[in-house]
Amino acid sequence: MEALQDKRSPGERFEQFVTDVIYDRAKMSPAARALAAFLRALSVLFERIVRLRFLLYRTRILRDTPLGCKVVVVGNLTVGGTGKTPVVEKMARVMASHGRKVAILSRGYKSKKEPLLRRILRWLNLASRPAPRIVSDGKNVLLGAEIAGDEPYMLARNLVSCGVCVVVDRDRVYAGEYAIRHFGVDVIILDDGMQYLPLRGSINLLLVDKTNPFGNGNLLPRGILREPVEHLKRGSYIFLTKSDGNPNPALVERIRKYNPDAEIIECTHQPKRLCAVFGDMPDIELGEMRGRRVATFSGIATPDKFEEFVRRYGARIAYNRRFSDHHRFSEKDLDEVFEGARLAGAEFIVTTEKDMVRLSRDLKPPIPIYYLRLEIEILSDHDSFESAVERICA
Repeated sequence: MEALQDKRSPGERFEQFVTDVIYDRAKMSPAARALAAFLRALSVLFERIVRLRFLLYRTRILRDTPLGCKVVVVGNLTVGGTGKTPVVEKMARVMASHGRKVAILSRGYKSKKEPLLRRILRWLNLASRPAPRIVSDGKNVLLGAEIAGDEPYMLARNLVSCGVCVVVDRDRVYAGEYAIRHFGVDVIILDDGMQYLPLRGSINLLLVDKTNPFGNGNLLPRGILREPVEHLKRGSYIFLTKSDGNPNPALVERIRKYNPDAEIIECTHQPKRLCAVFGDMPDIELGEMRGRRVATFSGIATPDKFEEFVRRYGARIAYNRRFSDHHRFSEKDLDEVFEGARLAGAEFIVTTEKDMVRLSRDLKPPIPIYYLRLEIEILSDHDSFESAVERICA
């Protein structure tokens, strides 16, 4: 029988409880109802702040900055995994194949920050700010996941062969200017950039998770929206991600209510193969999982989909361990995973590509570890996707 292990710390369990309330997955106990009411009050305040911020930019009291090159913004209205990273990777690959020099800008979520004392001393000494973090210069990957952040490192690792640069800085105007000046880029992809208003975008690629488009309709922290649903109007193109290909007229009607003109493109995240994390072991074709006992572990926002992919190809999950999103795996964490996998009789361990980049290269696992490689596939309006790329590259 499949075992879902819960050895999380009290802090992690509380974080999961809050997450379950936000996603309306929690049993509505008195504690859950009280937390929901408190979060709802905060949501009202947050929505007013968000609307005021957009108003200040719309009336030009606060001004955005153009960079003088094509800026493609990839983002979404919600928190959580809508599948931005594979879309960013696909766009970068296609544009690089068209002869464009591409840089991806990221804030580097949960990357290692400059120590506060050093920042204060630099400010007191009127020293110039440090250069952005160059994860890849288009020739070599220069930083690891801990310093760069999970997604920037993963993008750099997968795209270095295409000559794509990856730059991390909270100030993405500064990062973009640096990339243009030092690497001669002529296309910038702003990863997770819908809410980054200081940089003027040329095209907005707005991603909507078809399986959970807008949560419960509330803004953070009671819901998962980062800005109101009506801001669907900001999308130049709207990608329906995690699609199964079946029509959803109600969702399309809701999108069209706010954005009657944007092309809607359905896409799915398709598993391709299992790639070995360590050593020279060959990749495993997905069909080879059928009937085999495996162990899984992940630290992502929506682990259910990952586990569903593993089961879809016939594997039996004998042991499963979930960690909080972007969890940094300790030696103790991994020892527990290895021991659980061994006791469950697993033949090998499967994790996600995002979790793979957080594993130490010095790790010596007792059984093989593979990560599930996903790639984006367009299910509908393929010509629209190509026309978007052509428009960007024109």
